[in-house]
Amino acid sequence: MTDAATIAGGFAEVDAGTWLACRGQPAAFLGDAVRRRRKGFFLRDRASLDLVTTTGRAWCADASRPFLTHIPCAAPVSAVSSKVLVAPEAARSGAELVKVIPMSAKGSLVATRFEKEWVVMATASRATRIVVKDGDTLSVRPGAVVAWTGPRPTGYVRRLGMLDILLPRSPRELVLHFHGPCVVWSEGAAPQLSPFKFSPFNSASRRVYGV
Repeated sequence: MTDAATIAGGFAEVDAGTWLACRGQPAAFLGDAVRRRRKGFFLRDRASLDLVTTTGRAWCADASRPFLTHIPCAAPVSAVSSKVLVAPEAARSGAELVKVIPMSAKGSLVATRFEKEWVVMATASRATRIVVKDGDTLSVRPGAVVAWTGPRPTGYVRRLGMLDILLPRSPRELVLHFHGPCVVWSEGAAPQLSPFKFSPFNSASRRVYGV
């Protein structure tokens, strides 16, 4: 048995052991795989991650997030919980809700903290590693954040309008500021759709909503 993960053919391959994994994992395995819910209070990442014990080699992959990034945790790493694919159980040291807008859950991130071993992230597009030097500030859109080292990010929006307060979505121009020195992993950002684009008379809307 080894604690290392091998990424090959779009899968993260792990040996027998107990793993922290997202729902539906592993996709394939030898022997048996037993999933159990994690117990305890204030587990911020409980909705995203379960414990899986495998008795043989296992292959992890998520069809909706085909791009895998192996992040070694030589320094503490905060990873967006919903983008974690698999990691050793012992690597996790905690989880937190990162509120980027004071007194509001809009744009907030649930992050799992890893202080040793490694974590494999699964994203919808390729992820890149960005080194932020001391004194520099990196701005990243919330949906593009994958993981980071160093202090938690702070939120910034150029102008907060009335709709940003009333609607359930996060402010349209919200970005997260990462202050160096730190390392940030980011994937591509998806466009935020306007709530006013839908019309029952629009052919594209009919195809999406089935009306």
